[in-house]
Amino acid sequence: MSGNGFTTCLWFDGKAEEAAEFYVSVFKDGRIGRIDYYTEAGPGEPGSVVTVEFEINGQKFVALDGGPEFTFNEAVSFMIDCADETEADYYWDALTKDGGQEVACGWLRDKYGVSWQVAPAEAMELLRDPDPKRAARATKAMLAMKKLDVAAMRRAADGEEPV
Repeated sequence: MSGNGFTTCLWFDGKAEEAAEFYVSVFKDGRIGRIDYYTEAGPGEPGSVVTVEFEINGQKFVALDGGPEFTFNEAVSFMIDCADETEADYYWDALTKDGGQEVACGWLRDKYGVSWQVAPAEAMELLRDPDPKRAARATKAMLAMKKLDVAAMRRAADGEEPV
């Protein structure tokens, strides 16, 4: 990798290649790049994966098999801007399957512990409504959700449901 820009490095414990393959399967434009392996110099087992370069949605990543010293937490997450709720459902379902966890307010943790925010465009518009009362009602409804329900947020914004 060279040039300007940045690459996000994600630290895994023995699952870098598996995780990279998972992410490129979830994001339709994903691709795996270069894979590097530990040598006799270590610190990992010679011949085992040390890094996997991959790209999803135009963003470059490196998955690093660095060991158990570090784990993911919610201090960093990746936001997926979705055109609509159908697209949001696809990402939500794909990223929570096989051990992922629903968290709150459109946030989830995938099976590797990486945090994601799945954001349908209309939900974000409701939260940013120019009418502060509508925005507050939509926000209050969202705070009670795990996966965002745009229709329920819209009804709340319109004052049709108690929040």
